[in-house]
Amino acid sequence: MSGGSVLYDAPGASARRRNILYTAVFLTAFAFAVWWLLSAMADKQQLTAAKWSPFVTDPEVWTTYLLPGLRETLLAAGLSIVIALPVGGLLGLGRLSDHAWVRVPVGVVVEFFRSVPVLLMMVFAAQLYVQFSSLSSDVRPLYAVVTGLVLYNASVLAEIVRAGILSLPRGQTDAALAIGMRKGQTMTSVLLPQAVTAMLPVLVSQLVVIVKDTALGGALLGLPELLSQNRTITANYGANTIAAFTVIALLYIAVNFSLTRFAGWLERRLRRARRSGGVVLAADATDGIEEIAGTAATGRGAGPREG
Repeated sequence: MSGGSVLYDAPGASARRRNILYTAVFLTAFAFAVWWLLSAMADKQQLTAAKWSPFVTDPEVWTTYLLPGLRETLLAAGLSIVIALPVGGLLGLGRLSDHAWVRVPVGVVVEFFRSVPVLLMMVFAAQLYVQFSSLSSDVRPLYAVVTGLVLYNASVLAEIVRAGILSLPRGQTDAALAIGMRKGQTMTSVLLPQAVTAMLPVLVSQLVVIVKDTALGGALLGLPELLSQNRTITANYGANTIAAFTVIALLYIAVNFSLTRFAGWLERRLRRARRSGGVVLAADATDGIEEIAGTAATGRGAGPREG
């Protein structure tokens, strides 16, 4: 092996020249695309100050629409995450149960709610709340959105939890049972703490999906979340629709980037704690989690795979 990487050989002189050429071509094409897009927008008067100034000069746009919309988005996403995480964890553990009377019904529930579009569940929940509850019309969209997000994402998180536990070497379970630990103790004290670190990247991806899916409630159910504020802003302030979407997209990026950075910090902290505590995860502990989580349920219980 000619390079310092354990994954591939270091590129030679010809390969480096090709890489530089490819990079230059890509950057040139990208710069041309940006120039063309900005020129087209300028020709359509989409870059004039009047189209963008409400987001800079008028604080009411932020205090009346954008920040309240962001707060509603974070509220719906936060409630969904807080409920879906423990429910998904319990469903994931249920799918690993040795008892068929637990494993089979849980598998049916998980597969059913994973198969139904989340928007359909939101609409169905909204109709149920209209027919069988006395909720005010002001809070009904929030309840419907949270219900749909919890049902769908708890099922997805259940598969992530199951896959994370299955990714651990079988020797972890054997060692715990050999020293007299019960199955419940093995799961809570040995397997879950190690699986959490392996599951974090996939978990964060799903949490980001939850934040973005709140926009479905604004589009169809009237939830005053962030994206739905675009219509009001463009109608009341004459702002460019592109400008409004750009600002809203930047807010979504900021929220999801913050969530991803926090998860990265938490993952590094957990890995350091594992190493300092003498617990070392296999380098490939995260391999196959997304593949396992996305496969169809077999209806059978399974223990952690062989290392």
